[in-house]
Formats: sequence, structure tokens, C-alpha cells
Amino acid sequence: MRILLVEDDEKLNQSLAFQLKDEGFLTDSCRDGEEALYYIGEHIHDLILLDRMLPRISGTEVLRQMREAGDQTPVILITALGTLDDKVTGLDLGADDYLVKPFAFEELMARIRCVTRRPRQLLLNEQLTLEDLIYHVEEKTLTGPEGFCSVSSREGALLEAFLRSPGQTLSRTILLTKVWGMDSDVEEGNLDNYIHFLRRRLKTVGSSVRIQTVRGIGYRID
Repeated sequence: MRILLVEDDEKLNQSLAFQLKDEGFLTDSCRDGEEALYYIGEHIHDLILLDRMLPRISGTEVLRQMREAGDQTPVILITALGTLDDKVTGLDLGADDYLVKPFAFEELMARIRCVTRRPRQLLLNEQLTLEDLIYHVEEKTLTGPEGFCSVSSREGALLEAFLRSPGQTLSRTILLTKVWGMDSDVEEGNLDNYIHFLRRRLKTVGSSVRIQTVRGIGYRID
């Protein structure tokens, strides 16, 4: 699961990011509302931890713009404002939960589990298909006319990005962000390696689906 942490307090931001990564979450972090909207616009996160009082653009305004744009990514508001009116306002804007500072990290983890429980159940048996190709998201298995094979987590994330945008050219930057994260210093050559791996997987299962190179831009699945 990839989490976006939006918290302007530098020490709290660093502490939460460290603990979340230690729990095994892929975590991107930022410290103001304007940057948060940029991250959110990439549509790569499964959950957003959003501070209510942020520089530039407030957390409530970030949330409002998200929901008006149709983005239904789960959001937990994190704030020092703990009155009933504050909570009602946040929930009415579309927050999925509301956590008041100071809080124990164990409580945050419990709320993350609660908020993400339903989406994970819905994705349990999700399949992405294209022509004669079927990708089982949870099991990370690929099925084609000549059999099936397993894929790695990276291969699965890359394949999922393609299958959710069939026929669309995805830039190298978008693919690197979706698979490795915004703050990763991964070399672009790694992307080419994983494209090579996926092409071999497609041949293994005998699929007619192909990953095409779009020179100077990125890749496209057809």
C-alpha cells in the first residue's frame, strides 16, 4: 500500500514517515497543501493522511478539491482541532476518518486498518483483462492462452498501470512514479529492465498483448 503523508510539522512528518515505512508502507510525504494537490493529481496513493492546518492551501480545501474532482481515495484528517464542529466539518467534506493530535501511533495504525479494510476486500478478487490476457491483482498471477505465471510486486505494479490505461501512452516519469514513488532515486534503466521482464511474461503465457515503445515518451500496451 502506498500512503501520502501531508503534515507541515517537520519533526512529526519525519517521525510518522519513518514509522509508516517501518511498518512496510510505501510512503511519500510533503508539508503544504499546494504540493499535496500535485501528489494527489498523480493518482498513485491508496490512502492519504492529511493535516488540516497547512501552509498555502488548507487541508480542508485540499480535501474539498479532491472530492469535487471525483477522487475517492480514502482520507484520514489529522489535526489539533478536535471540537465536534471541527469533526463534523471534516467528515462532511468527505474525510473517511478524523484523528486528533496528539495521538499514539498504534491508534493511527488501527484507523488505517479500519479505513482500508473495505477497499482491500473489494480488490480481493479483482481481475484486469485486455484481449486474451487476465491479471489477477491480489494473487499477482498472469493468465493467457498458453498458461499462467506469477509476477513480482514491481512487475505487478507496472502491469497494473498499463492495464488500467490500455492504448494510452504512459510517460517514463509517470511509470517511475507509479511503481517506485515520487521521491525514489531509481535509475531509468530499471524501468527498461522491468519492461523487458514483462514482455517475457507475456510471451510465456502466449498472449497477443504487446508493450510498445513510444520513442521519446514512454510505453503503451496494446
